Amino acid sequence: MNRQQIDTLVKKMNVDTATGTVDARVQQIAVRLLGDLFQAIEDLDISQSELWKGLEYFTDAGQANELGLLAAGLGLEHYLDLRADEADAEAGITGGTPRTIEGPLYVSGAPESVGFARMDDGSESDHIDTLIIEGKVTDAKGEIIPNAKVEIWHANGLGNYSFFDKTQSDFNLRRTIFTDADGKYTALTTMPVGYGCPPQGTTQLVLNKLGRHGNRPSHVHYFVSAPGYRKLTTQFNIEGDQYLWDDFAFATREGLVATAEEITDKAEISRRGLDKAFKHILFNIELVQDADTAPSTEVERRRASA
Repeated sequence: MNRQQIDTLVKKMNVDTATGTVDARVQQIAVRLLGDLFQAIEDLDISQSELWKGLEYFTDAGQANELGLLAAGLGLEHYLDLRADEADAEAGITGGTPRTIEGPLYVSGAPESVGFARMDDGSESDHIDTLIIEGKVTDAKGEIIPNAKVEIWHANGLGNYSFFDKTQSDFNLRRTIFTDADGKYTALTTMPVGYGCPPQGTTQLVLNKLGRHGNRPSHVHYFVSAPGYRKLTTQFNIEGDQYLWDDFAFATREGLVATAEEITDKAEISRRGLDKAFKHILFNIELVQDADTAPSTEVERRRASA
């Protein structure tokens, strides 16, 4: 079939057959995607066996709860970020800390505090470096934003995330910190480790077919929001990791690379209430004021809650 014949067939099956209330947007998207799929079947001569194996794959990936991981691994999430950047530019919005992907491992309901939080439960403190992350939240003019909501989450020393990893305590390495009167936040935690896709999982299966690895560098995720400002979804990747610029999820961006400085000064260690050397990362965040003409930065998607 040529494209005109395909579009006629898709319309006949999925538009002309409608007898009930139609969701026009769903119909529009379904008709377009079906037309593109039928065309791909024609162009690539996709066999029935290949098609059904593909459907079986999505069934398996859904049951394994890996579709979010697949979206990151195939670059879909990064592509959406690039589209959002372009939409901002067209709306005249510039500046601010760069956005990057959320990933599939956020969990709502993390404990809240003002100014400071300890994120780890102490279970790894004897063999993983202590890390202090701190910074301030400002607007594009450098004015501080007190009471900004800074949600932070990251992996443990094995590259695993609490909630999804049932061996960890509830909300380990997950906190919500509201900035203090000076717009500052401080998180006492442990050094995160990058992770790889489950080796026998559905995402790595596809990556293997594409000749790609499934590794991420060490990183820390953020949601940052404040009334009157555009919500920021971002993360920093840590300098020195072998996958820093080879992130399978394409999340590393200029302006989002952080350096973990080794602090060995005894006076500073004591001032921080610690008893050994620690790593320190400074990560300041710049929010952009919201505008009626700007596309929303709120993304509706299913997220875990504990």
